[in-house]
Amino acid sequence: MAKLKTLYVCQECGYESPKWLGKCPACNSWNTLVEEIQSNQNKVASISFKTNPVHLDEVEITHEERISTGTKELDRVLGGGIVRGSLVLVGGDPGIGKSTLLLQICEMVGQKAKILYVSGEESVKQIKIRADRLGISTSNLLLMSETNLEAILQTINDLKPDMVIIDSIQTIFKPELTSAPGSVSQVREVTISLMREAKESNIAIFIVGHVTKEGTLAGPRVLEHMVDCVLYFEGERHQTYRILRAVKNRFGSTNEIGVFEMQDKGLVEVDNPSLMLLSGRPVNVSGSCVVCTLEGTRPVLAEVQALVSPTSFGIPRRMSTGIDYNRITLLMAVLEKRVGLHLQNHDAYVNVVGGIRIDEPAADLGVITAIASSFKNFQISPQTLLMGEVGLTGEIRAISYIDKRVNEAYKLGFNQCIVPMENVKNLKQISDCQVIGVKNVNDALEILTGK
Repeated sequence: MAKLKTLYVCQECGYESPKWLGKCPACNSWNTLVEEIQSNQNKVASISFKTNPVHLDEVEITHEERISTGTKELDRVLGGGIVRGSLVLVGGDPGIGKSTLLLQICEMVGQKAKILYVSGEESVKQIKIRADRLGISTSNLLLMSETNLEAILQTINDLKPDMVIIDSIQTIFKPELTSAPGSVSQVREVTISLMREAKESNIAIFIVGHVTKEGTLAGPRVLEHMVDCVLYFEGERHQTYRILRAVKNRFGSTNEIGVFEMQDKGLVEVDNPSLMLLSGRPVNVSGSCVVCTLEGTRPVLAEVQALVSPTSFGIPRRMSTGIDYNRITLLMAVLEKRVGLHLQNHDAYVNVVGGIRIDEPAADLGVITAIASSFKNFQISPQTLLMGEVGLTGEIRAISYIDKRVNEAYKLGFNQCIVPMENVKNLKQISDCQVIGVKNVNDALEILTGK
């Protein structure tokens, strides 16, 4: 009998070592290397297609067949619908609504396609109870509670469904591997087998992935490279709004978002996120302004609030929610150096209302004016929108898609937009909406304060 070989595999990044190490050299995580038995079967499966090389000009392009989910927000994130033969990974915090979203997809897609829902965490009775609560009663939905990959693949070959949902990938195991379900080897091998099944059978497969305490997908990083689409479900469990974001999509844009609201009957799509984010906005208060950020092709208006108060400690506090902390520190340094505001003895708190995150520099002008408004205690008109990137010298630099942003502001009742001077040259003037170009932060503050 051949001697079994062991290998130590990092459960965070998949790094392999012949001996145990306390700290992984690849990801610097501690105590994550687990011993796994290596056998002839414990090899990464390869996908082999019996095709011959062809010239580029000989390849015939056909329109890819998509299945509509019946939800405009989800279709937008997927790039127009579910592509047959694709492998989609859905990740998010526990209880955020991943299983609810996929079960609601079954109701709409099940009207014209056969769906197999495989759960390794719940029994079929538990799924039935949740389906009744959500009002799902499609006859084309087949339920299966199984964790053995071979049994799942055999069922797929027998039923030949149009779409398969695996909830979750960390509970499925391959019997040939000796490692436990959820380990790096199991997740990698199971995903490769499902990908091969999706491509060969031309069926769409959705897999649910757990996340770590840092918010990243659990398992090896290669998992995200193998799938065709990666969707992140974001939001706070104690808030009603959820954001579905595509961070990878081979069949569409990677910057699109879909906004949903969690209600007692499940997730309901939000057609106008800007209107939702601006609802309940305070009037005639300092430290509040509206900015416009671009999520894919969609302009989204959001409220930025700032609170500046004298500090009680030797070192002032800087806190931000929804905006990068380092960006806030940079903008406050610009206010001190270029505008002359003495913020070194003041605490500063910045928040984006609604639980969304803004990574676009076009929101710099709104953030910096909100901080100045709270510090100097002046009010910004509720019908004024600010957008522009702020440089280290205090200049306001041009941003992209200015027409879309101004049009969205006009639709929601804003009558004044303060934008970079460079954008005014190429902007089509909109009636009843005043567009003011500024060159630096001082010009913007003078307009807002009337001085």
